[in-house]
Amino acid sequence: MSIGKILLVIGGLITTGLIIAALWTAGIYNRLVTLQQGTDAAWAQVQNVYQRRADLIPNLVNTVAGAANFEKSTLTEIVEARASIGRVTLPAGNAPTDPQQLGTFERAQARLGSALSRLLVVAEKYPDLKATAAFRDLQVQLEGTENRITVERGRFNEAVQAYNTAIKQFPAILLAGLFGQQARPYFNATAGAERPPEVKFDFGAKAPATRP
Repeated sequence: MSIGKILLVIGGLITTGLIIAALWTAGIYNRLVTLQQGTDAAWAQVQNVYQRRADLIPNLVNTVAGAANFEKSTLTEIVEARASIGRVTLPAGNAPTDPQQLGTFERAQARLGSALSRLLVVAEKYPDLKATAAFRDLQVQLEGTENRITVERGRFNEAVQAYNTAIKQFPAILLAGLFGQQARPYFNATAGAERPPEVKFDFGAKAPATRP
């Protein structure tokens, strides 16, 4: 075989090898991008349900504020907790990559959830307020939203687990850094996070008798 033919064979093998390597790299990249997009989509759903809760608060505050002598400190706490969430800086359109950033967001949301839970407990003292259709409707919506929050946080953690596992597996771990792929933080489980705030409304109970 002539030197020219040998060089052509070697060149063909090199070209084939480069094509295989390029396809292999592209396959890994596409898989990681798909999983990353999955975490971003799950994060968007988390934000949607948290926003749904925030959107209910103005109506809730207005409804509760109409009750005579309702504790103003409770309403103030909710308004301040809601405002604190807006001061949390998060990446636009993407799930957080900074654990501290996610932790700040999570604590702000937990503060709001705790304030809402306390408000609903305080509302037990106001039979007239509990009897209004507007308040009952808001209570049902809030309870449903808390359940959705729990579900979407769980789905987000599942998406993050799949993504974080993929970038640490061989051979993706060799290329993840080059692609700018990095591990993403989870939502931390907190005591009682698996349950929505407990709300005990007994609309059939009679209001306590008042002395003349």
